[in-house]
Amino acid sequence: MAQARGRAPGAEGEQLAVVGPVVGPAHRGLGATATMAVAAPVPEVTTVADDSAVVFDGADARHYDGLEPDREYEFDGVSFRTLRRPPGKRVATIATVNDVHFGEIECGVLEGLELGPILQSESGEPPYPETMNRGAIAEIRTLAPDVVVAKGDLTTHGTAEEYKAFLDAYETAFGDRLYHVRGNHDASTGETFASDAPLEVELPGVRLAILDTVIPEHHTGQVSAAQLEWLDELGARADRPVLVFGHHHAWSPESKKREETYFGINPDDSEKLIDIVARRPALVGYFAGHTHRNRVRRFPSTGEVPWVEVACVKDFPGAWAEYRVFEGGVLQIHHRISRPDALAWSERTRAMFGGMYPGYAFGDLTDRCFAVLPR
Repeated sequence: MAQARGRAPGAEGEQLAVVGPVVGPAHRGLGATATMAVAAPVPEVTTVADDSAVVFDGADARHYDGLEPDREYEFDGVSFRTLRRPPGKRVATIATVNDVHFGEIECGVLEGLELGPILQSESGEPPYPETMNRGAIAEIRTLAPDVVVAKGDLTTHGTAEEYKAFLDAYETAFGDRLYHVRGNHDASTGETFASDAPLEVELPGVRLAILDTVIPEHHTGQVSAAQLEWLDELGARADRPVLVFGHHHAWSPESKKREETYFGINPDDSEKLIDIVARRPALVGYFAGHTHRNRVRRFPSTGEVPWVEVACVKDFPGAWAEYRVFEGGVLQIHHRISRPDALAWSERTRAMFGGMYPGYAFGDLTDRCFAVLPR
């Protein structure tokens, strides 16, 4: 039987949101109350799973539990279809985070796109990365996952102090269930922490392959020849599906531009990575961060294999991903962090980049929640 449960909006006295882009100058250094927020124009179906769904109406989260898989539902004027459950028993659970950015103090900053507003935590509030990561950790702990993977940009300025803050939060919570790899921010100043990849993790029903896609002191990405060889060998011997994780996303072979300065994995290494996935059927998906958006692409040579980007923890939509592993496939389920203080912050950050950020970061429902099936 379906059950609905709601969460109250954020702190009392929270300012009203307005629909549409923010008009007017951005003021660097002002707290979030100096900037009007941008609200979702309609309730958003943020999450669908095989047994539940979550709909957000601003900072009000409505959870619908006890649902049947692969079935149409309508609640409170909002309709959706639950995911089809893969065959067999559920055998493992994985959670991932990316772009957690301990040490960041302002967001909405992007060189060359100075639309504003620039947002900061209010005076007296914890830094927003602490708020958002605390919320993510609390939700993931209730899931009791077998493994937690942090896919890079653990820090903002690549300092040992920020890395310690990450470990204090995530390693304290998850211990030896935590696996993490660096992103471009983590290697921006020459530090070498979180550079132990490639890593292989074996779980019932699935293997995880975790790659280091960083070029030290560059924002662009790569996959080294040694890691490509390692992944090829793993794909050849794997006795179960393999989920591949890394910080940077792949360049699309369908792109009309081929630039060595591509924001993700450079075109040459992307082609090599795609070729390995194409010839190794055990490799069933690649899952990245870096872009701070939810997006799934599929390339001709790899068929239905999803090439996935998952939105960041630190600002809108404020997300982490769950992977439900069944004997016959895997479900990716996007979770928007729902604690009131986290929602209050992520709702403020809708306004970034002249109010255009949600259209970029949120993605379609099929970019957030979907099946990853054997090939």
